[in-house]
Amino acid sequence: MKLVTIIIKPFKLDDVREALSDAGVHGLTVTEVKGFGRQRGHTELYRGAEYVVDFLPKTRIDVAVTEDMLDDVIETVIQAARTGKVGDGKIFVTPLEQVVRIRTGETGEAAI
Repeated sequence: MKLVTIIIKPFKLDDVREALSDAGVHGLTVTEVKGFGRQRGHTELYRGAEYVVDFLPKTRIDVAVTEDMLDDVIETVIQAARTGKVGDGKIFVTPLEQVVRIRTGETGEAAI
């Protein structure tokens, strides 16, 4: 099992959620976050004064998937989230040692 952490632009959330649902993902967790990558933020003008916005709004999606779904989930997210511009986001894949469904006590892939 793997935990897929997806960082995307906020306006792409509905597209990615819908694409993941179509790909067979049954559940996900969404968090509004702030951060920056290579673009290092940007400058804005407010009442004639220029200031730097270091942290840009992003959306984080966490999805637990089985090994056989992993490649499909990654490709689905890439297609749904890509705009072709700087700041499209990142996908992180980490091993998931154990999953437990609290309501039933099921463990492993059965709990996903």
